[in-house]
Parts: sequence; structure tokens; C-alpha cells
Amino acid sequence: MEHDARLLPPPPGDGLQLLAIAPHPDDAEIGAGGTLALHAARGYRVGILDLTRGELGSNGTPEERLAEAERAAAVLGLAWRGNLGLPDRGLAASSGQVAELVRVLRRLRPRVVLLPSPTDAHPDHRTATALAEEALMSAGLPKWDPATPAHRVERVLYYFVDPPVHPSLLVDVSGYLEVKMQALRCHASQFLPGPGRTPTALNGGHYLARVEYQARYLGAACGREAAEAFAGRVLPVCSDLFAATVLCG
Repeated sequence: MEHDARLLPPPPGDGLQLLAIAPHPDDAEIGAGGTLALHAARGYRVGILDLTRGELGSNGTPEERLAEAERAAAVLGLAWRGNLGLPDRGLAASSGQVAELVRVLRRLRPRVVLLPSPTDAHPDHRTATALAEEALMSAGLPKWDPATPAHRVERVLYYFVDPPVHPSLLVDVSGYLEVKMQALRCHASQFLPGPGRTPTALNGGHYLARVEYQARYLGAACGREAAEAFAGRVLPVCSDLFAATVLCG
């Protein structure tokens, strides 16, 4: 599958350190926008790979959604944002789609990858994670397409688009909640009412408020202004409670 330069621009010369993979434009901002902005502001090379253009959404054309994603990337301070151009509602952990994603992962070479939670209600979110996990495994195999260097990520975390279910990590995003909300408002076709737009649960005026309230609630749970929730593949472990890193508290 051929991609134009707008969909998959060249990555930074040293690749990315943090990459969020999202089934649709705006999903990464909902679940991890504050975390992405925080790390970008600290000088890390941060990016988002949207798997589809969300062309089957009730509102917004593919062109509108690409433009909105670019504006949100600028707000978040991202070093890179690309779109794999896979079909909306057509994601699958098939050999063809896995191969496309492996090639992009080997170009970007991220250290940490953020994926949608496997517990999210939207089937595209769950399928996106299944696809990404297959690709992450293949990307680390030297014999899979030996023409490109293999790459293994250091850590995979899951972000929540739906309310968090059993998170194992809270990231303090105090000072970056408004950046997250500004990035979400860039996706006007999805979250803001307007002439000719179909009324949905996203643009009725309550959804963005819910996202903000959730971040503030999670922050209050750990004594911070705002936080975002993640789940890991493994539970944190230590052998000395006094030497353990305190993430929140």
C-alpha cells in the first residue's frame, strides 16, 4: 500500500522515544493527551500514529480529520504525527496490516508505546491493540524482513478512552490538562456542534467536560491537579518498600 507524504512524513532522525498508536484521530488525545504534552515539553521525541482517518465517523471528512490531527499535534508539541491510512471499521490483525505497521515501527523505533486499553468498549480500539501487539512482536524479530533492522520496544502501556478499568499507573499531568483540552478542541468536527453536523454523544457538550472531570478526579486521587491512567503488561514490583519509587502520594 502506497502512502503519500502527508499521511506518513519522515520520522525525526533519531526516531521517537514515545509513540501513541490510535485507531482514529483524537483517540490518543482523549486517553493520553496530557502525558504526550508533558513528555514533549520535557524534550522527548513524542509522536502519534493514527491507524485510520476515521472516515466512517458521523461527522468530518477524512481531509478535515487529517487537518484537525495536524493542528492538535502542534498544540501537543509532537515531533511527529502520521496516519497509516487503514480502513475505518476495517482494522484487523491480518498479515497485510501487521506488515504495514511493522515497517512503520522499524522506522520510528520508539522506546515506549501507548496502546488503547483492551477493555475499551469500542471494538476498533480493541482490534487496534490486537493489531499493534502482533506488529510489535514481529518488529522485534530479526528474520522478519531482514532488509530492515529489527526493533524491540522497552515498554508497552495501555491508555483508556473509556473510563479506566484497573489502572496500574497514574501519570501526573498537572499543568498540561488545558493543553490536552485545547488539543481535543482542535478536533472540532468530532467534539463541537456546528452547521450540518449530526448530533452525537461526542458533540452534545458533555463529552469534553467528562474527559476533563475524569483527569481532575484521577489527580485528586493522588494529590495532584490532574492525572491520566494507564495499565501495564506486568505489575510493578519491588523488594524494598522503603526504596520503592513512589509514583503518586
